Amino acid sequence: MKRLALLGSTGSIGTQTLDVVARFPDRLSVVALAAGRSIDLLVQQCKQFRPELCCVARPDDAARVREAVGDPKLRVVSGAQGLVEVATADAELVVGALVGSAGLAPVVAALELGRDVALANKEVLVTGGPLVLELARRTGAKVLPIDSEHVAIAQCIAGHPRDSVRKIWLTASGGPFRRASAEAIGAATPDQALKHPNWDMGAKITIDSATLMNKGFEVIEARWLFDLPVAQIGVLVHPESIIHSLVEFSDGAWLAQLGIPDMRIPIAYTLGMPDRLPLPDLPALDLLSLGALHFEAPDLERFPALRIAFQALAAGGTAPAALNAANEIAVAAFLAREIPFTAIAETAEEVLEALPVLPGLSLAEICEVDERARAHARRRVEERLH
Repeated sequence: MKRLALLGSTGSIGTQTLDVVARFPDRLSVVALAAGRSIDLLVQQCKQFRPELCCVARPDDAARVREAVGDPKLRVVSGAQGLVEVATADAELVVGALVGSAGLAPVVAALELGRDVALANKEVLVTGGPLVLELARRTGAKVLPIDSEHVAIAQCIAGHPRDSVRKIWLTASGGPFRRASAEAIGAATPDQALKHPNWDMGAKITIDSATLMNKGFEVIEARWLFDLPVAQIGVLVHPESIIHSLVEFSDGAWLAQLGIPDMRIPIAYTLGMPDRLPLPDLPALDLLSLGALHFEAPDLERFPALRIAFQALAAGGTAPAALNAANEIAVAAFLAREIPFTAIAETAEEVLEALPVLPGLSLAEICEVDERARAHARRRVEERLH
C-alpha cells in the first residue's frame, strides 16, 4: 500500500489523481489532502478517502470542513503552513498538483524530509529548479513527473545511457489558436482561449496552453528533470496530441510514447511505479481511425511566450521565477478582461527585462523575486487599464 499526500486535490489533476486512487484501493491510499476554496468537493473527498489530515486556504473554512466530514480523527489545517503540514505528512509520495508558485514551499519541505515528490505543479521546477534538484540530491528523494510530456520522455529514455540522448522533443497541441491569424489572436476573448481542442484542464493552465507559455514552462521543467542543456530540448506542434513526446538518440533512432489524451494514464504510471496500473475502461488508442499524425514547428511570432520562456531558461537564476510570477498576474488580468490576450506575453517579457537576475539558490531569494515580479506586472496591467 503506497501512502499519498495530495496537494491540490480539487483541481483537474487532483480529481483525476483521486480517480486513479479509487480504482486501486489495495495499492494506493490517501493520508492527506490540500485544497483551496472548493470546500464542498473537499468534504466529499474526505468522506470517500478518509485522510488523516486536510488543508483549506482560509482558516474560517476549517471548522466548516471538520463539521461537514464528521470524523473526529480528521485534523484540519489552513493556509501556507497547512500546505507544508500536508506535504510533510507520513506519506511515501507527495503529489504536487497545486496551481502556481504556491506549490514550491511545501515541495521543498517534503524534499527536506526525503519524501519522494510527483510533480504536476510545473511552477515548482520553473521557479526553483536548481534548489529542488539540489535538495533531492542531498536527501535521496526522487522528483518524478506527472505531466504527460515528461512521463513520455521518462519512459522513452528508461534503460538508455544519458550520453546516448541527442535531443528530447516535447509535443504541443498548438491550442485553440493554432491556425488563427495574428489579428484574430489579438482579439481573442477568454471564452475562446479556454476552449482547448484536446485536453480538459483548469482555467490557468488552459490559457497557458493557448499562449504556449505552458510549453515553455515544460521546457524549463525538462531541463531539470532530465539534466539536459537547453540546446538539447525542442518543441514540435502535434495537433492530435497522440504522441506525448519523443526522444532522438545519437544513432539516429527515435522513440515516442503514444496514448489518448487522458491525464489518468501518466498519473497512473507515476503512482504505480515500478508497476503499470491497468486502466482497461479507458478508450483504446485506434491508430487506424486516426489515419495520419501531423507535426509542425511552433510559430514564435504569433506565440512569443515560448520564445520568452527559452530566453528565461538561458538567463538562468531567478529569471524563470520572475517569468512565472509575471505570467500568473497577466493571465489573471486577461481572464478578468483587463488586458488583451497578446498582453500576457508582453507583460511577462517586460518584467523579465526590468528585473535583475539573482542566483535563486534559496527559497527566500526566489520568494523575493516572485514578489517583485508580481508587483511590476501589476503596475504594467494598471498602466494598460489607464
